[in-house]
Amino acid sequence: MKRRAISGSAVALATPFKRDESIDEVALRRLVKFHIEGGTDIVIPCGTTGEAPALSADEQRRVIEIVKEEADGKIRVMAGAGSNSTRHAIELAKAAEKAGAEAILSVAPYYNKPTQEGHYRHFRAIADAVSVPVILYNVPTRAGSNVNVETMLRLANDAPNIIAVKEASGNMTQIMELLRNRPDHLAVLSGDDPLTLAMMAMGADGVISVAANQVPKAVKALVEAVFAGNLAEAQRIHHRYLNLFAMNFLESNPIPVKYVMSRMGLIEEVYRLPMTEASAATKAKLDAEMRRLGLLSSEVLA
Repeated sequence: MKRRAISGSAVALATPFKRDESIDEVALRRLVKFHIEGGTDIVIPCGTTGEAPALSADEQRRVIEIVKEEADGKIRVMAGAGSNSTRHAIELAKAAEKAGAEAILSVAPYYNKPTQEGHYRHFRAIADAVSVPVILYNVPTRAGSNVNVETMLRLANDAPNIIAVKEASGNMTQIMELLRNRPDHLAVLSGDDPLTLAMMAMGADGVISVAANQVPKAVKALVEAVFAGNLAEAQRIHHRYLNLFAMNFLESNPIPVKYVMSRMGLIEEVYRLPMTEASAATKAKLDAEMRRLGLLSSEVLA
């Protein structure tokens, strides 16, 4: 398979907090090291999994700076910088670029449900405001509206620095249409861990993963197996971790993710409202799956 400029295993990084809900900078640096050691290709702070809506602009800038510092050229650093206000999204994107982000992940405007022309002008304005690449993030279940294929292709053709789409619509017909009609430079990345194998089998370029927060080696191995044409190995990994992929959404992301990470000793289980601690029932299910996968040991294996 051809590898485009943005491809492989990327992690939508969780933001660790201390008990007083301040950013845990020590744990954040530890997470970056965890991903370098785990083979993750790209680390993406300040996305949905990173609780970006609950971070101030200064906190987002500081998180990106820390991740960039700790990465030290060993892993690529991109950053979430999205908003349902185009002006605010531009401010966040510019700040992320200044803080060292090599690309911007920009989510479709949520709640206000723009038309397709609104989506086009929103993303075009962001792309025109920065010099780094931009990844469009289509996630209708959170945004409340879908960016259709025609709009994505129009943006990819009109804005040279829009070079990737994180597709989390779950609409396989739409995804296949995008893959079939995209320009050669446009990478398409899975935004849903359970669909990574299926999307890559159809030609997608990798994943921006939630589960990589917990099992970076496994997600990396799955992606590399597909690139190598070893579908049997990719299927083995996919089926082994499929329950975890699904359980990460037993409650709103990143609640289950951060619980598992806390049980692995990576972070404290601390959220900012409106995110709250996982329920006892969710914890029990996750505990059972962690025991099955051996995630409570000191090393996470594929």
